[in-house]
Amino acid sequence: MPPALLPESIQVFERGWLSSNNILLRGRGDAALIDSGYVTHAPQTLALLRHSLGGRPLDRLFNTHLHSDHCGGNALLQAHYGCHTSIPESEADKVRAWDVDALSFKATGQQCDRFGFDATVSPGDTFMLADMAWQALGAPGHDPHSLIFYCVREGVLISADALWENGFGVIFPELDGGSGFTEARATLDLIASLDVSVVIPGHGRVFTDAASALERAYSRLDYLSSDPVRNAQNAVKVLLKFLLLERQRIALADMPALLQGMPLFGEANRRFLHQETLALAEWAVSQLIKANAACIEGEYLLNEVYIG
Repeated sequence: MPPALLPESIQVFERGWLSSNNILLRGRGDAALIDSGYVTHAPQTLALLRHSLGGRPLDRLFNTHLHSDHCGGNALLQAHYGCHTSIPESEADKVRAWDVDALSFKATGQQCDRFGFDATVSPGDTFMLADMAWQALGAPGHDPHSLIFYCVREGVLISADALWENGFGVIFPELDGGSGFTEARATLDLIASLDVSVVIPGHGRVFTDAASALERAYSRLDYLSSDPVRNAQNAVKVLLKFLLLERQRIALADMPALLQGMPLFGEANRRFLHQETLALAEWAVSQLIKANAACIEGEYLLNEVYIG
């Protein structure tokens, strides 16, 4: 990433896809991290921070939303730094009770160590990070509780999974009977209304051409919302790929049970796909192989490069 894209006080750890990107913001008074990655990558997240910060502490931790790939490192960072942690206000009761049914971890078959929080962030809140003023904006669609952070002065948008250079995160609310397409479009409209110079997405590289990214995102949203089966199929592929990223190899014989163990998979299948679990598992495997995102070796499905 060319250093001129961002102020020197902002450093992005681009993490791939099992973990979200981590954004480190260093001001004169304190240092803050936005999103902490997945739990199995937490030691690496800590190592990256220790190397970058030197002997300086991490004072604050923020989460854009509470999907496991964005908050899985919270517990370890809290244990190491004792950092003041802020989460979306609408998720506070769930975290306080550690309600894994209400949080997304159980539904997606993913892991997250229990963490606490010290404060909440709501749409419309403003705060200082790296000696710059930031606005928290509501960004439902991918997740009903997601926030994005915008610095007017620098034109920097931390877009989480609401906008990537090529698309956005799965519209999960649509899978279990909720509304997500309308909200995702409103979020894209909101981003389009901002004067954005550079975007730090939840996954993928930092980019400057927000207009082209929005055009691609609108097109993809049109495609998915015109036939919700497409969104459900995409979700099944993504859920399987996430498992594969985490485990690196999965026995083909275990695949149906693993997918069936995810409540969100079951809901997507019941509402939209209407297939036997074995047939749907075989379809998902074939799709990952077709996209060069996985390969079969003997009795195992092995991870390959990520499918976008």
